Amino acid sequence: MENALLIGLSRLTALRRAMDVTANNIANVNTTGYKADGVVFEEFVDTPARDGRFAGADRRVSFVADRATWHDLRQGPVQETGNPLDIAVSGDAFLVVQTPRGERYTRNGALQINANGELVTSEGYPVLGDAGPIVIQPQDRGLAIASDGSVTVANGTRGRLRLVEFADPSRLQKDGSSTFAAPAGVQPQPATLSRVVQGALEKSNVQSVVEISRMIEITRAYTSIAQITQAQSDLRRNAIDRLAEVPA
Repeated sequence: MENALLIGLSRLTALRRAMDVTANNIANVNTTGYKADGVVFEEFVDTPARDGRFAGADRRVSFVADRATWHDLRQGPVQETGNPLDIAVSGDAFLVVQTPRGERYTRNGALQINANGELVTSEGYPVLGDAGPIVIQPQDRGLAIASDGSVTVANGTRGRLRLVEFADPSRLQKDGSSTFAAPAGVQPQPATLSRVVQGALEKSNVQSVVEISRMIEITRAYTSIAQITQAQSDLRRNAIDRLAEVPA
């Protein structure tokens, strides 16, 4: 009976993790540039919780182990906004932003101009160009962002957005709702095929109907296993009560 309880507990823990990830996806369905997460579980085989060691394969017990979380980096739908400060990246590239924690990478192109004239993200992080932050002067008019990331105004050029890509983007780690950090050993490379689209935004790639359906499935599975676990616990308690009875 202890084995059944332990197996049920491992599955409940895995389902709770899956629910957390799914709920976070749903919460960010309207977050610009957000990339959905998924979870990976694997079978963990161990010996039963009892005295003695058994070599037979039929004496092994399978548990559920939370192995990893993965990021769905597929491009989300592009929505035209008409705002000259909104950009969408077509391709696999990322914008580079400067944060207090160092350089980070994002697909969130909802840009703004801060009090210092710098192009920043909606979180206030300066967007980096080839020569550092891009600064717009108060007198500048006619802001245009070309497909190669060049930022121009009526009387000149203010820089070019730095677009980078990664040989293995699956190794990127989330550092915020729409920013990523590159772990040690993962180096960005200049993007060559990606293009910038002005006046548009890349929306979240979360498929709300799929995520809500998954949440319902997780809830049903959790309820079912919790009931089985409770039944096993009741059976164990009843067995102990019966064994403790003193014969008349």
